[in-house]
Amino acid sequence: SNDAAKMIKNILLATDGSDFSEGAVTGALELAKAEDAKLYIISVAEINTELLSYSPEIAEKIEKQTKEVLDRLKQKAEGLSINCETIFHEGEEPYSFIVEEAKNIKADAIVLGRRGLRGLKKLMMGSVTALVIGHAACDVFVVPRAGKLVFKNILLCTDGSELSVKAYKRAFKLAKRYKSNLMAISVATSESDLEDSKNYLSQLETDAKRNDLKVETIAVVGTPYDSITTTAQVKNADLIVLGTHGRTGLKRLLMGSVAERVIAMSHCSVMVVK
Repeated sequence: SNDAAKMIKNILLATDGSDFSEGAVTGALELAKAEDAKLYIISVAEINTELLSYSPEIAEKIEKQTKEVLDRLKQKAEGLSINCETIFHEGEEPYSFIVEEAKNIKADAIVLGRRGLRGLKKLMMGSVTALVIGHAACDVFVVPRAGKLVFKNILLCTDGSELSVKAYKRAFKLAKRYKSNLMAISVATSESDLEDSKNYLSQLETDAKRNDLKVETIAVVGTPYDSITTTAQVKNADLIVLGTHGRTGLKRLLMGSVAERVIAMSHCSVMVVK
């Protein structure tokens, strides 16, 4: 039916070829196949002018490795009959090339791993991922290394903010298309806010009904990122859906700390809606 119309025609997969993006690669390939979408794969050789002048052979090696990653993935995609194009860049700020190319190709979604080669901080996600989410104009799927990008059980997060409403409404389209099982959580930071959380959820429920969707709602008191990731695990969610920042999020270029922490700690994929 028209209701379940395609949302995703162009996908941009960003990878640095490390094991960290294994889940993202698999997820992007499967999504491109399922949606019959065009897949663009971008990889950025992180080379600055200093490296080029002092150590051209190292720069050359990085460039060669990056191009090999792209060739290998293009072959993989074509083996699955996916229409695929690769994009190579070299430069200092990988995120800026990713964001720019997403615009150029009119990407409906960017798919990437939680962190890349340089993301050593255990709990934090990589700065590239954080910056892509902060700057991108389209939705971003963050797939953990061992994660999958499937839409069987979706956990929607709402705090009543405009962005979170936009996020769950976008997810409704996905849920229709994939006949997903929907759950929604709203976390109150204190007992006195619990009533508000319940109201946000009843608004979500009303919106879901209008879309012929059923949703299980969960209102809890706790620390938002902790309650969200724990609930996702207990309820076996495949995907957590949230906006970049909620009520407390200052409109900075970096995401709100809740989204950031959910991504860093989640066992499953996260869809950040823009």
